[in-house]
Amino acid sequence: MANTKKVMVAMSGGVDSSVTACLLQKQGYDIVGATMKLFQNSDVDVPKEKACCSLDDVEDARAVCARLGVPHYVLNMTADFEKEVMERFVRAYEQGFTPNPCIDCNRYMKFERLLHKALTLEMDYVATGHYARIEKQGDRLVLKKAKDLHKDQSYVLYSLTREQLTHTLFPLGGLTKPEVREIAAENGFVNANKHDSQDICFVPNGDYFSFIEKYTGKTYPAGDFVDLNGKVLGQHKGIIRYTVGQRRGLGLALPASMYVVQKDLEQNRVVLGFNEDLFSKEVYVEDINLTACDRLDRPTRLYAKIRYNQTEQPATVVQTDETHLKIVFDAPQRAVTAGQAAVLYDGDTVVGGGTIV
Repeated sequence: MANTKKVMVAMSGGVDSSVTACLLQKQGYDIVGATMKLFQNSDVDVPKEKACCSLDDVEDARAVCARLGVPHYVLNMTADFEKEVMERFVRAYEQGFTPNPCIDCNRYMKFERLLHKALTLEMDYVATGHYARIEKQGDRLVLKKAKDLHKDQSYVLYSLTREQLTHTLFPLGGLTKPEVREIAAENGFVNANKHDSQDICFVPNGDYFSFIEKYTGKTYPAGDFVDLNGKVLGQHKGIIRYTVGQRRGLGLALPASMYVVQKDLEQNRVVLGFNEDLFSKEVYVEDINLTACDRLDRPTRLYAKIRYNQTEQPATVVQTDETHLKIVFDAPQRAVTAGQAAVLYDGDTVVGGGTIV
């Protein structure tokens, strides 16, 4: 008997979400496509062809839905996106952190706002084109890495709660990108060869400093570059321009390569050190979400990664209270950056994660 479960597919206009819709339809789900309008491109100085959520993307998503014979809706979520993603992004930089807006977009937009919309409309699931898997493990659903480790996106999905996992589908978790493009081409989708978006959607040129200045209407004052002993090495151009581990773009003539190792907001100083000063074994994490277990009752051997492109590293993890973890890595890690996510793995299962402080 055909599966009559209803699914709202988040469709960005890209090939991944298009193939997601196609696969679910073939599996017998009753699907609708939904494209979230997240911002006005003109408001953030983004040419319409340079970002997701452009008119072209909406048209691509609509064309795919028309080919599949399913409804397509455009949902205006600009106010939510500004509050939950853009404002968080700006405030994080102002507080000395380096945020990951893709995690916030998944957390607050796709799997909170969009899922709420789907459930309100009496649908059973939200589906996205993420490369990750959801599987039953014992008596619970868990988030797992994609089979194609080169495309795995489990790191940016760690914040999915157990309840959200029960209403989420990731059909691409067992596929490679070439296989996805092949399915798109076989089905005549207009976006079969469309390039993947690599940048922050609302800062596609990478110039987040200019975006923040325009967004806030503020200027961020110059201050001192200092070494670890407090010796002044020169002037920085505004503390939000710099992130831990940065070497390029400091604008200093130094006898040896130096890196940002710390930001002192109180005194508006950027602290520089050498490569060896960037390493630390202990990482503290707040605002944690655990899904593979209820809590870590004892020091636990796991693997952890502290940035998207890092290979996870062996560590001992201690849960210090309901919302905090301490991660002690076997080997010191370079450029631990406050504001980024630390995500814990047991094999290919995501145990949980949180925000580095």
